[in-house]
Amino acid sequence: MTFRKLLILTILATLLAACSPADHINPPGDLALPENGAVSLASGEKLTVVATTSFIGDVAAQVAGDAINLTTLIGVGQDPHGFEPTPQDLAAIERADLILVNGLGLEEVLLEAIGETAAAPVVPVSAGIEPLGHNDEHEEKEEDHEEGEDHGHTAGDPHFWVDPNNVIIWVENIRQALSVADPNNAELYAANAAAYRQQLEELDAYIRQQVETIPPANRELITDHGTFSYFAEEYGFEMIGTVIPGFTTTAGPSAGDLADLLALIAEHQVPAIFVGETAPESTRKLAATLAVESGTEIQVLTLLTGSLAPAGQPGDTYLGYMRYNIEKIAAGLSE
Repeated sequence: MTFRKLLILTILATLLAACSPADHINPPGDLALPENGAVSLASGEKLTVVATTSFIGDVAAQVAGDAINLTTLIGVGQDPHGFEPTPQDLAAIERADLILVNGLGLEEVLLEAIGETAAAPVVPVSAGIEPLGHNDEHEEKEEDHEEGEDHGHTAGDPHFWVDPNNVIIWVENIRQALSVADPNNAELYAANAAAYRQQLEELDAYIRQQVETIPPANRELITDHGTFSYFAEEYGFEMIGTVIPGFTTTAGPSAGDLADLLALIAEHQVPAIFVGETAPESTRKLAATLAVESGTEIQVLTLLTGSLAPAGQPGDTYLGYMRYNIEKIAAGLSE
């Protein structure tokens, strides 16, 4: 057995418990908007809205301003794939007039609790976006993995927010759901949505400017898991590999996955592996080990992935999150 094969098997054995899939992965669900109606609100009473992720919460706040009572369940720095709700979260879900979720099963465990607890309409904010990743090539690759592995999200990639053009669709879906539930504030929601759409269009232009600073040959991405497919598709990057296969951090790599990734690193000579700040510690260690074993001059750089940054830090809003990431990607791939 070669040293490289021995290293791969050793890493795999060490990480098996930490990287094994979650026991209960929800069905992906659909991306259809519910038929919600107007909520009966007393004079001066605000609509009570629950958002699952920090991204959805930030976008909802931009559209609604102070016109709603907003609770965001998955906090800053928490991984949406493995998040488990507290009793306080369940109480918030039960009280909600409207619940905003990502769609395609991103929130995994949390969606089970919403399905069991919520009485309010559940709005997948990504409705209307064509999912990436649900194609014959993806299905064939999934079949190649060892029996018993589960890489989740077989209906497609749920990380829609890494392309601001998708978030423009979020804005319209949130505006529509809020306006139906709270028609007295429909004009406010429309005005806020229009202003925020303009900021998202400006963000898109900024990202394109940053991409132009990266040599075309370097526009290749290796990430911790399948997070940046929509970004890559929109801005002309190639996703050549992931440390953890599939679209969820709760999956685990096989020996073949690790060997394939080492071969890709050697072949493409990419200057950086990008690992999300919400990735499990085991994934971070694996990325670092792979970088050393590759024998190439490759950095392991941290991006914001599963949540916004803490308040007051770069990336604490969706607009700042995308600017932070494209600047880190441009710096890492321009060397």
